[in-house]
Amino acid sequence: MNPPPTAAEIGVIGGSGLYALLDDATEFEIDTPYGPPSDRITVAEVGGRRVAFLPRHGRDHRFPPHLIPYRANLWALRSLGVRQIVAPCAVGGLRPELGPGTFVVPDQLIDRTSGRVQTFYDRGAVHVSFADPYCPAGRAVVLAAAAGVNAVDGGTMVVVEGPRFSTRAESRWFTSIGGTIVNMTGHPEAVLARELALCYTAIALVTDLDAGVEGDHGVTMDEVFTVFADNTARLRDVLLDAVADLPSDRSCSCKDALAGIKLPFELP
Repeated sequence: MNPPPTAAEIGVIGGSGLYALLDDATEFEIDTPYGPPSDRITVAEVGGRRVAFLPRHGRDHRFPPHLIPYRANLWALRSLGVRQIVAPCAVGGLRPELGPGTFVVPDQLIDRTSGRVQTFYDRGAVHVSFADPYCPAGRAVVLAAAAGVNAVDGGTMVVVEGPRFSTRAESRWFTSIGGTIVNMTGHPEAVLARELALCYTAIALVTDLDAGVEGDHGVTMDEVFTVFADNTARLRDVLLDAVADLPSDRSCSCKDALAGIKLPFELP
């Protein structure tokens, strides 16, 4: 089915388990100049708002972090009419007090990825401001929605290439340079959203303490998946409350990220 250009106003990029129980949902297959997105996009009404849900890794988790079609994902959401995105993700805690089950709403990002395409603008002088990677209005709404789970307000997400986990030395270094949590998918997702003048807010669920934080424990994939699954219901409740409360009229600076810049092509 070909979607109308205003099929949704809000996007959620996360696992399919977060929205499997939605009623009256419509699925769209979308192609983009960057190929197809990770999977079909599900659009449903939540709290009177039209919301597009996209599984970041695909429903069968076929895309590892370094091969996710990030550009196609963000372009597809914008082409549906999405202008605000909430992005749940699994992270490792880089501080002892941030144990499994903790929610963090980061306000900063450090990119430690390599080899990923992280821009739509391969020609022309298009330089967007990225000093504050996350939407302040979106963060306020998500924090209010997450008050019941005592979400941590602020923190720096260190994004690594993956798919391997960090060494103990890397983990300790990330902490020493100001990192709060570590993740494999937060970049280039955040900067691509900014390049499309979209609001982007991350909500991170800590699934483990990273390797260098304490003791001799090393992170395992089973541990990450188990903790995330155990907290899916809590995360879903926060998301559904947040998307219903996002502002209908954007007053943040995200919408003006491309103001005064001559773009080499037209945005959807």
